[in-house]
Amino acid sequence: MIIDSHQHFWKLDRGDYGWLTPDLAPLYRDFQPDDLAPLLQEAGVDGTIVVQAAATVAETEYMLSLADRHAWILGVVGWVDFEAAEAPATIARLAAHPRLVGLRPMIQDIAEDDWMLRDALRPAVAAMVAHDLTFDALVLPRHLGHLKTFLARYPDLRVVVDHCAKPEIRNGAFAPWADAIAEIAAVEGTFCKLSGLVTEAGETWSPEDLAPYIAHVLEAFGPERVLFGSDWPVLNLRSDYGQWHALVRDVLSAASAQAAVLSTTAPRAYPRLAVRGR
Repeated sequence: MIIDSHQHFWKLDRGDYGWLTPDLAPLYRDFQPDDLAPLLQEAGVDGTIVVQAAATVAETEYMLSLADRHAWILGVVGWVDFEAAEAPATIARLAAHPRLVGLRPMIQDIAEDDWMLRDALRPAVAAMVAHDLTFDALVLPRHLGHLKTFLARYPDLRVVVDHCAKPEIRNGAFAPWADAIAEIAAVEGTFCKLSGLVTEAGETWSPEDLAPYIAHVLEAFGPERVLFGSDWPVLNLRSDYGQWHALVRDVLSAASAQAAVLSTTAPRAYPRLAVRGR
């Protein structure tokens, strides 16, 4: 079963996508399941995980409603206010839906780089562990030192690093990111999404630009802890679904690596995932 572990839907008139403005012309329209379904079929992808794009519980409930109507939406990574007093109760309520597989605070947009280390997050994290949810870390390279501390603080929490922590490929920045991501990979129970890299590359990117970053992630984590993700439709800023899926398949020349990254890692990273036979 081929799984896309990271994609988004949005509907502009919902009004809670503060980052989505007309300046992002290719993205400034509705993107719905009917838009993605034919792309999945053409690429041979069987199911997806839809990930939050708005910092509201209402959007999480909206994504769960889409999962109710489309069986190929295998899971939802939602959002809660981790610092709110009611966070544990909200997590428990959302987790009653079987398609909720994880939660993601939008760390890259938070002013304080060490926000994830606030004590106020402890009750929410405990609730995530209690409900077997996975934490998606939407971080940038500058957050990786704090993320390492976060991982040590919460050893029972499964963590997936989104978009390989967004290395600055367009600037050729490699070594500091590579060293830091290797330290994250050394922590047992962490995973990494092979997604979002074309968005961090220049407008005239080539597969050769991405190759050292992909190779490093695969070496550091091992294919058994790396997941394929498209980041569609954000992907459309630099590429398209078919091109990115084909590039990942080409990179994963070994059959065992393809099986892990495209299929078997996702259910281990997200144990609540609604895959066949579970």
